[in-house]
Amino acid sequence: MNVYAALQAAQTALKASNPSGEEKQEAQLLLAQLLGVNHAWLIAHAHDALAAENQQAFQALVQRRMQGEPIAYILGERDFYGLTFKVTPDTLIPRPDTETLVEAALAKLPLAKNQEVLDLGTGSGAVALAIAYHRPQVQMTAVDCSEKALTIAKQNAQQLKMHQVRFVLSDWFDALADQTFDMIVSNPPYIEAHDAHLSQGDLRFEPLSALVAGADGLADIRLMIKSATKHLKPQGWLMLEHGYQQASQVASLFSAAGFSHIQHRLDLAGIQRVTLGQCR
Repeated sequence: MNVYAALQAAQTALKASNPSGEEKQEAQLLLAQLLGVNHAWLIAHAHDALAAENQQAFQALVQRRMQGEPIAYILGERDFYGLTFKVTPDTLIPRPDTETLVEAALAKLPLAKNQEVLDLGTGSGAVALAIAYHRPQVQMTAVDCSEKALTIAKQNAQQLKMHQVRFVLSDWFDALADQTFDMIVSNPPYIEAHDAHLSQGDLRFEPLSALVAGADGLADIRLMIKSATKHLKPQGWLMLEHGYQQASQVASLFSAAGFSHIQHRLDLAGIQRVTLGQCR
């Protein structure tokens, strides 16, 4: 079997088991990583014979994907905001929607000004490191309650040579004492406990603690908004990602906590995905 035939067989198998419209790309990604090559190599060597051991290894990867395992976990990485991050089942998979949070933060962080920023629930470190990469003068603190997630985040920081980011093991603000910041950002858990989507797609494999927040999905957001005013400097910004139907509820929570200049930011689908407010 040559490279082309192997890719065609994999694409057919993926389409039959779990049609997503991305079967061709996923087959190419899996084989490219297995062989340690890029997409251009696969095209140029389409008619090269694929060694028997590589055929078997490729089929094993395809089988994992057919069983529903997220492509990001199989590959062990995911691109986010132009950077590549290591991911494992101990971390949430970074998604394009969350780039909205990074863009909102960068818009409020002047290039020439040193500011202190806190990322709550950093997971793989994608949000914190993307912000710090584009604003190297920022003093970034990233916290998570999972030691395993923080290990991955630290590895990503090392890979990106971003040694200025500080990582702290903390259940939200618990380990931060009276520290204050110019900005707090977070992509917290915001899915309802009984949401049917939890038994579908990639969510089945991701850490539940990074997804679910109480019966209405707002438990962690409530806690975060209530506590944030103690950890924000005057005129500091709080920015939270949330569910597609939660924008008005989150804005009300911001208002009740005394935040001003409450705004929303739209994701790629035009959905209100991020709410931000300024501390008085």
